[in-house]
Amino acid sequence: MVVLRAAAVLVAALCLALTLWTGLQAPGTALAFGALVLAGELTRWPGTEAGEAAPLGAAGALSYALLGEDAGRPSHHTACQVVAVVLAASLLGAVPHIARGRSRTLDHLVRRVLTVSFAAVCFQPLYNAGVFRAWGGTAHALLLVALLVLTSLCGAVLAAAQAHRRARWPFGPLLREELRGLLGIGSAVCATGAVMALGVAVAGLWALPVFCVPLLLTQLSLRRYASVRDTYRQTIASLARATEVAGYTPAGHARRVAALSRAVGRDLGLAEPELTVLEHAALMHDIGQLSLVDPVPAGATAGLPAAERRRIALLGGAVVRQTGVDREVAVVVERQADPCAEQPLSARIVRAVNAYDEKVRDAGPGGSLKALEELRLATAGEYAAEVVESLARVLARGDCLTPPAVG
Repeated sequence: MVVLRAAAVLVAALCLALTLWTGLQAPGTALAFGALVLAGELTRWPGTEAGEAAPLGAAGALSYALLGEDAGRPSHHTACQVVAVVLAASLLGAVPHIARGRSRTLDHLVRRVLTVSFAAVCFQPLYNAGVFRAWGGTAHALLLVALLVLTSLCGAVLAAAQAHRRARWPFGPLLREELRGLLGIGSAVCATGAVMALGVAVAGLWALPVFCVPLLLTQLSLRRYASVRDTYRQTIASLARATEVAGYTPAGHARRVAALSRAVGRDLGLAEPELTVLEHAALMHDIGQLSLVDPVPAGATAGLPAAERRRIALLGGAVVRQTGVDREVAVVVERQADPCAEQPLSARIVRAVNAYDEKVRDAGPGGSLKALEELRLATAGEYAAEVVESLARVLARGDCLTPPAVG
């Protein structure tokens, strides 16, 4: 993380100094692309676990980095000018986000500077030297797409490295999530960046607003999807609280198990869709207790006989299926009481984390260590050893301190 930030600061300082020394080439073009990047940064949403949070800003920055002509006239701007313009616009656009206390804004700026620098250095010096000017038509378009794909891959590696350093989650799954994001909004950013660079080369700056519209509509659709997803999560959280309201389980138990289960799942390398299923199943893991005539004392199911735990789990799965929640969530809820060797990983995680939360409530001082030791010393096969050790790592890092995003 320190190395990436130092590299970004060094590149930014050098490019700003050289641009101020030599002056702006084609200031009108620089202002137009700067305004586009600024608009993209201002409309950036808090972001997802993976993917581009400011697609319009990214497309504008990359198209400027790969711009060779403006309405048929060579642009002559340097790679340093590209970085300086994008940096200035990004800093202005970051002000509202910093004011709102969004902690990952600095990481976003670091990635923006380094990825744009990579694209500009790969294209501008060679283009200005005349190497790419003979590449017309299809060859030029393919060149831009290839450079955009390479830049996107670099951005994915940087984002995964930042997340790995920040949260100490496994790098491989984080990189897979970033690469999966490239197939969605990432492909739209690459396509729009290439089309804008080609359009401005032929039609001039008037092409910018025209080619921005599809990406703006895509961004609006993603916002709506995120809103629907948040509503879905809030619905599941409300269902999960039913056991607490009815007095079957202690207050906050479901949310604690969900937050800790998600952290353990991420530590074990689960992908984002699997983490979502795990989180929802953890929230609803006790919902089968609503079918009991006599509540379990303190809702503690870990100490019940295996047959009774199995019955409650099956009742919970039946309730989940009736709610219309994802079928995979119901499967995890049903199988949390199966023999450990027969369980899917998500069910193993919910089982171990639920037992930990129940044990730590009454363990007194040093409860966390005592609860973990009890899980380790449990009957062979009761809890998966790799899950218990992952739970210990997560607790040592404090990953579970942030609750799941359920409203």
